[in-house]
Amino acid sequence: MRFRFVEAEKAHYPIRLLCRCLSVSRSGFYAWRRRAPSPRAQEDARLKVEIAASHAASRRTYGSPRIHRDLVEEGHRVSRKRVARLMQELGLEGRRKRRFRTTTDSRHGFPVAPNLLMRDFDVEAPNMAWVTDITYIATLEGWLYLAVILDLFSRRVVGYAMSDRIDRSLVLEAFRKALLQRPDVRDLIHHSDRGSQFASGDYRKALDEAKITCSMSRRGDCWDNAVVESFFGTLKQELLYELPLQTCAGTRKAVSEYIEDFYNVRRRHSSLDYQSPVEFELKKGKGLGGSAPEPPFISERGKDPEGLGLTS
Repeated sequence: MRFRFVEAEKAHYPIRLLCRCLSVSRSGFYAWRRRAPSPRAQEDARLKVEIAASHAASRRTYGSPRIHRDLVEEGHRVSRKRVARLMQELGLEGRRKRRFRTTTDSRHGFPVAPNLLMRDFDVEAPNMAWVTDITYIATLEGWLYLAVILDLFSRRVVGYAMSDRIDRSLVLEAFRKALLQRPDVRDLIHHSDRGSQFASGDYRKALDEAKITCSMSRRGDCWDNAVVESFFGTLKQELLYELPLQTCAGTRKAVSEYIEDFYNVRRRHSSLDYQSPVEFELKKGKGLGGSAPEPPFISERGKDPEGLGLTS
C-alpha cells in the first residue's frame, strides 16, 4: 500500500522524500515497480475492458447486476461484488429512476370498467394481458405524447404511437399497431387507467370488435398500472433525461430507436431474470403460434421515408 501511495504522489513530491516519510527504501520502491502485476490484477484489467464495453452498449444505463449478467453469459466467472468494485474504480454507475407524474384525465362522463387485473402482473403466456398508458415528452416544439401497449408476459412493447395531441386517435393508433403485431387476442384482458381516451366510445368499440375484455385501474391509484408506469420511468431515465432537447421529429426517431433497437431486443429486465423481452419470449417458446415468426414490428420509423414516425 505504501509503494502504491508513492507511485500515486510521485508527480507532486520527490520520491526520496516520500520514501523517507513512509519509512520505505527507494530500492524497494523501484523493485516493486519492476514487478509484474499479479494474475488477479491482470484479470481485473481485462474485466474492466469488458465492463466498460457492456456499459457503453447499454447506453450507459446498466448497473452491476445487468453488467454481471452480460459477463456471465460471455463465459466469465466473476461475482457481482467484484463487478461492482471494478465499476466503482472505473467511475461507472447505472441510472436511477425519478418519480413519475401522471397525465390521466379521469373527469369525464364515459363508463368505467372494473379492475380485473388487480395488480396481478404475472401471466403465463403472451397475449393474456396487455397494459397501456400515455406519457408526455418535452421537445423544442412543445409537448409530444407517447402511448404504448405492453404485453405483461414479457414486458414487450407490442404497439406504440406518438402525436402532439393527447386524444383518442393517439391511443387508437397504438392499439391498431398492437393488433397487427399480435392478432391472436382471444381471452385477452386490456388494462388501462380511467383516462378519457381509453374510456371513450371509439376505444371501447375497438376493444369490443376485437373481443378483448376491458379492465381499468381504481381512481387515483397509479400502482394499479405500475408496469407501464415503470416502462415510462425507464424510458425517461435511460433516454430522455440524457437527450438534449430536440425537435418533434428528432424525438420521435430517438424514442422509436430506443423501443425497437434496445428495449425490446437487448435491454435486460430484472423481472425477466435479466433477459430482454424478445429473448424471454423465445426461450419460453409458447403463445406465439409455434415456430412461425412474428410479423415485422409495426414501427413509427416505417411510416415515412425519413423514418421519423407518424405525422401529427
